[in-house]
Amino acid sequence: MMSCILNIETSTSVCSVALSADGEVLFEKASFDGPSHAALLGVFVEEALVVLKGQGRKLDAVAVSSGPGSYTGLRIGVSVAKGLCFGFGIPLIGIHTLDILAASVCRGDSQNGPVCSAPMFYCPMLDARRMEVYAALYDTSLNPIREIRADIVEADTYAAYLEKGTVCFFGNGASKCKSVITSPNAFFLDDIHPLAVNMIPLAEQALAAGQVEDTAYFEPFYLKEFQATVAKNKVLGKCL
Repeated sequence: MMSCILNIETSTSVCSVALSADGEVLFEKASFDGPSHAALLGVFVEEALVVLKGQGRKLDAVAVSSGPGSYTGLRIGVSVAKGLCFGFGIPLIGIHTLDILAASVCRGDSQNGPVCSAPMFYCPMLDARRMEVYAALYDTSLNPIREIRADIVEADTYAAYLEKGTVCFFGNGASKCKSVITSPNAFFLDDIHPLAVNMIPLAEQALAAGQVEDTAYFEPFYLKEFQATVAKNKVLGKCL
């Protein structure tokens, strides 16, 4: 039986939505113009639902990136996904952001640039400010080798893996690590983003296996507590 899934990805500054039916992409849209999820996500979702209605199909599930990533972005994406699931009475699927990144590179997505030859491990990274990243490691079959955690990146942070062979680093946290991770076995892929279209095989696999979330209680996987920052003008105002 054909299943239609709406995929939502808002964990970084990129906002993207994709609609799929048994692996076929029915609709895809992404904005790379900065964190504008609050303004764009609803529009993208509405456009996807128009396509769905035009084909006479019904929505069977909503998949959303569950983190880690931007606190605000994740909250917006999950809130919209929950609203759709409650409204349509359909299940919610949560997909870890680093799984989405790893899936796109492991499957050799040509849109994301070249894939390093004969890698041993893939290491997706999301920027967590300063020299900290959210990272995990996977083998070439997308099996997790090390769980997701927040790493402070130093020269020897990934030494145990680099000693065994090539490690591909990618994601918006990888670029700041180039000057620190200087092993000849370190390979960096640029401009890799978690996109809704790359969620499709993961979401369909999860739905087929019955791996769905409790919509009422589902929360994003932040990994670290949200830390609010004080605007510079307020700080300067106190000093005057």
